[in-house]
Amino acid sequence: MKYRKVGKSGLKISEIALGSWLTFGGSVEAEIANKCLRAAVEQGINFIDSAEIYAHGEAEKVIGKWLQEGTIDRKNLVISSKVFWPMSEDINRWGLSRKNILNAIEGTPERLGVDYIDIYYMHRYDYTTPIKETVEVLDDLIRSGKVLYWGTSILTAAQLERVNAVAKDLKAHRPIVEQPLYD
Repeated sequence: MKYRKVGKSGLKISEIALGSWLTFGGSVEAEIANKCLRAAVEQGINFIDSAEIYAHGEAEKVIGKWLQEGTIDRKNLVISSKVFWPMSEDINRWGLSRKNILNAIEGTPERLGVDYIDIYYMHRYDYTTPIKETVEVLDDLIRSGKVLYWGTSILTAAQLERVNAVAKDLKAHRPIVEQPLYD
């Protein structure tokens, strides 16, 4: 397996990641998911990607149960998750507000059975929340140790420029990665 640095950080991930969208906690049974996770790690994959919205949290639970088996040391993995999409009918339980991100960061590590998230993504750009609020809370999560790095997912070039400019102005941690949409 080949590995690459993530952005300008020192973090190294496998060129191939194992994602859990549309599979874990949904269309793939837990036993098969465990076999997939085990096989991926045996082939040198160290990057496991999920999101709280995948199967409404069930994907993270599948990964968490596998991690609890203890066949691999969690420290040898790079685990990512994402926040944005509605997780309930509650008006404040979606988007990138401080309130929603802090609510989400309680549930994600719990479902995964981990103490921290390696990369935490803004799953989309939130037009309803000031970007300063989002950057500040992500910086707070890094400073608290709950998150090691943060990234963005499916942002435009202009949005990425804005996010980085705000982070720079705030002297906050900047995103280290963009997860683009592949068509």
